Amino acid sequence: MSETVSIDLGERSYDILIGQGLLDAQAPWRDLPRAACAVIVTNDTVAPLYAQRLQQALAPHYARRLVIELPDGEAHKDWNSLNLIFDRLLAEGCDRKTVLFALGGGVVGDMTGFAAACYMRGVPFVQVPTTLLAQVDSSVGGKTAINHPRGKNMIGAFYQPQRVVCDLDTLDSLPPRELSAGLAEVIKYGPIADPAFLDWIEQNIGALMARDKAALAHAVKRSCEIKAAVVGQDERESGLRAILNFGHTFGHAIEAGLGYGEWLHGEAVGCGMVMAADLSVRLGLMPAEFLERLRQLIARAGLPTVGPRLGAERYLELMRVDKKAEGGEMRFVVIESLGNATMRPAPDAVVRDVLDACTR
Repeated sequence: MSETVSIDLGERSYDILIGQGLLDAQAPWRDLPRAACAVIVTNDTVAPLYAQRLQQALAPHYARRLVIELPDGEAHKDWNSLNLIFDRLLAEGCDRKTVLFALGGGVVGDMTGFAAACYMRGVPFVQVPTTLLAQVDSSVGGKTAINHPRGKNMIGAFYQPQRVVCDLDTLDSLPPRELSAGLAEVIKYGPIADPAFLDWIEQNIGALMARDKAALAHAVKRSCEIKAAVVGQDERESGLRAILNFGHTFGHAIEAGLGYGEWLHGEAVGCGMVMAADLSVRLGLMPAEFLERLRQLIARAGLPTVGPRLGAERYLELMRVDKKAEGGEMRFVVIESLGNATMRPAPDAVVRDVLDACTR
């Protein structure tokens, strides 16, 4: 049994399938673009667990099924890894109908999507996320990219998948730290869009940490519903979609400042949400109780609530090249009221106060 969330983007619309046992089932892989070859892009951690199973599931639909293994980790989300995909596609004579399958977490999904957008000016791809973070966020919405030493996700493209297949059983193999990282992206949907969902997360955080499948199914579905509604209105992040980046401006600065890989993306986002909540309070938008409520929930999810002390100048430098910045002016997603997020500039002095309070 699976549930379906649809993203309405006209001719680029697609479904997100959520359930157990999907990797080995036949239905999720039917009615996809036809091709002589399917290429599974994965990493050296996920491949031994799931690559062969996906190859078998795709066998009735694609005569050739290749696997490309990339090195695991955010530190490898770069040109070198991207070229490993292009090198193999060209070496194998893959044509413009070849379908790519992104089997893994957010790094694999972002790089596979970017490769699909670029190879022969665009080939179809399917997201098969195996981490909670990818299932609730990065696999949905068509944002693809690689990192640059000067900024995270600065080189990429908007390119929608043909389908997203979220097999909840793959979450059983996640290390606890990765599960917590995914919960950061679940938590963000409450403050920005759904206060009732925030209440539910607080009541069910123990079940989510224990990998209760019913709780995970609800969390993934509701997260995808919220993201689908936002992306359906603003596919290319010209306005509304920016609210999905709550905590990300601070979080991306943490990741870039540490050189990628020391903190997981979700860890940086969790801490970044504390900083963004603090900023919301300092701007007079939210009461102090909101900051403490969010800080406690993020801590219960096993995530850091205090950032590394990179120095205020380094944080400011990194945040000024964030994609939401305009003309060198930093802009932050802040909460105006529970379920209502907006994007605003903030004075450097106030941001420095936030960094002083939220780093060590």
